[in-house]
Amino acid sequence: MRTGNKLNALTIKNATKPGLYSDGHGLSLQVSVYGTKAWLFRFMRDGVARKMGLGALHTVSLAEARKRAAEARLAVHDGEDPIEARAARRAASRLETAKAITFKECAEAYVKANEAGWKNEKHRDQWIATFNRTSRGKRTFPAVTEAINDLPVGSIDTGLVLKVIEPIWATKPETASRVRGRIESILNWATTRNYRSGENPARWRGHLDNVLPHRAKIRKVKHHDALPYAEMPAFMADLRRKEGVSARALEFTVLTAARTGEAIHATWPEFDLKAKLWTIPAARMKGAKEHRVPLSDRVIAALEALPRDGKFVFPGSKAGKPLSNMSMLELLRGMRGRGATVHGFRSTFRDWAAERTAHPDHVIEMSLAHAIGDKVEAAYRRGDLFEKRRRLMGDWAAYCESELVESGDNVLPIRALQ
Repeated sequence: MRTGNKLNALTIKNATKPGLYSDGHGLSLQVSVYGTKAWLFRFMRDGVARKMGLGALHTVSLAEARKRAAEARLAVHDGEDPIEARAARRAASRLETAKAITFKECAEAYVKANEAGWKNEKHRDQWIATFNRTSRGKRTFPAVTEAINDLPVGSIDTGLVLKVIEPIWATKPETASRVRGRIESILNWATTRNYRSGENPARWRGHLDNVLPHRAKIRKVKHHDALPYAEMPAFMADLRRKEGVSARALEFTVLTAARTGEAIHATWPEFDLKAKLWTIPAARMKGAKEHRVPLSDRVIAALEALPRDGKFVFPGSKAGKPLSNMSMLELLRGMRGRGATVHGFRSTFRDWAAERTAHPDHVIEMSLAHAIGDKVEAAYRRGDLFEKRRRLMGDWAAYCESELVESGDNVLPIRALQ
């Protein structure tokens, strides 16, 4: 390092050799091996030598560098660390800027950043609906978080979080719990982005659990209403007489014991009709694991009768879109009133298999794409028991068609789509 008189315009211009050129009082010009020049302030803090950058020469003049060095020396003299003080000022400035960023803007940014990792479009739509007004028919529903959407994200506190979720905590505990979790995720994202600071006011454990009852204590979880299995043959006979894509989709869903989303988003490439096989990719499964579904003869016949207009097996009214998830439910309500639900047919299947057949529980659970709960049993059953499940699903289809067989009216035309 060169020492001597203070720097001036000429010495700075002639400083070309890599190293430090001192200006005195801790200020130096640092020349890199690449020829770039920048200002550096060196000082001692608690017996440790520290270096603080003051900016590049092309941005910070000699006079400005001396001014910044003098401010830093004064901070050291007052017992402060100028590096930490500068970092604190910058953080405060970012927070001040963030005051203009609203909760809803952060929510939209969070969705955009994370939607690629979500399993399906429905999950994305549910998130978006939390923060935006939605319309169904003639009714318009406000965003759940409307009370905080336009507020600066840095100002969201416990009181505001409670203002959103407390009104629905007792009446819609499951919805309220999901909303709380989404608010917590957005606020965590905002904290990481330096748009807010401090603890997350939407966290449950050790915070909101002190002021809100656990949702399990509010009321028991209401399971999806299921049609008694004794009524299935008559119901299926009635369903077979219905025409249209919704009827065929509902029949398919019942006979495969599939979830609604798995059925309506089914695409033709997923099927091997010769092998009587439907392979649902992991991306569309609740458990994120590929699931093979054996198809009964009735399902094969129904599928073969369907037109192939586009990639979806059950196309919706809009081109390139699948059947709406409400279509089967509306059909079911027209047939049975507002009691049963489409998802409830999985419970119907489960009850029938347990009470009317000798098929093992783990085969039934695998047919429903449920994970085997016992770790020891799961370790010994690494396959998917496909052939055993094929026999089970064949028995289920035969049972569902038993009224048709008994009445002798088992040769029904497969209705074409309207």
